[in-house]
Amino acid sequence: MESFDRATRQILEALQQDSRQSTQALAEQVGLSATPVWRRIKELEENGVIRRHVALVDREKLGLSICVLANVSLVRHSEGATEAFEAMVRTSPEIIECQAITGEADYVVKVVAPDMKAYDQFLQAKIFKVPGVASVRSNVVLREVKYETAMPVPG
Repeated sequence: MESFDRATRQILEALQQDSRQSTQALAEQVGLSATPVWRRIKELEENGVIRRHVALVDREKLGLSICVLANVSLVRHSEGATEAFEAMVRTSPEIIECQAITGEADYVVKVVAPDMKAYDQFLQAKIFKVPGVASVRSNVVLREVKYETAMPVPG
């Protein structure tokens, strides 16, 4: 874990709230001039602390009203099952998150779709076509209690 000074923490926190801020606006917030702020941001990008700049889009306004957390189990000892599943995940825009996990399942994937019929079609066309998928347990999200993208910046 990296340790950051006060100004760098403030820069990271501010960028996570609005990455479109100008360097000058950030500099005013953290009490530095624009050049050192710009240098710190470039260093954070080069070191992979800042991975990319994105726009957060409201899925429901795009017509993606269904969000499903699916626990996927693979057949143990199936040749290439992990690689095939992870390759499918990387090329499926419906899957917006995927984590390899411990416990009863091997993966949890977060899938968005317009409706349950579209989710079922996604399962049939993509998930169940991957050799080595043993089972999928789907949990439909009723409501998001908390959704944050900002990471807490350690002191």
